[in-house]
Amino acid sequence: MAPIEKYRTQVQNLLKQYIEQRPLFEEIETQMVVDTTHDHYQLVNVGWVNKRRVYGCILHIDIKGDKVWIQHNGTELFVAEDLVALGIPKDRIVLGFHAPFKRQFTEFSVN
Repeated sequence: MAPIEKYRTQVQNLLKQYIEQRPLFEEIETQMVVDTTHDHYQLVNVGWVNKRRVYGCILHIDIKGDKVWIQHNGTELFVAEDLVALGIPKDRIVLGFHAPFKRQFTEFSVN
């Protein structure tokens, strides 16, 4: 399996695991949004609580070239470490939510 195909599978499997682990809230659904054509992957909360609309992206991952970019992590999970545990090398993971100058201070790729 080519690395990009492997990354697509691993990212989707990780998002499925996260959905299964999330606690159930009254009328809030966590949806997995997958675009394998453009390699965008998200978890989004959609629903209602106390007559108020709830909508928001809680996790956004892109695959750009041969790297997996974590664009947004609104969870308390260590997504990058979970990706490493699935076999994606640290030098193929970019913490896109960090400013470019800060990425050099992490164990992960700068871009």
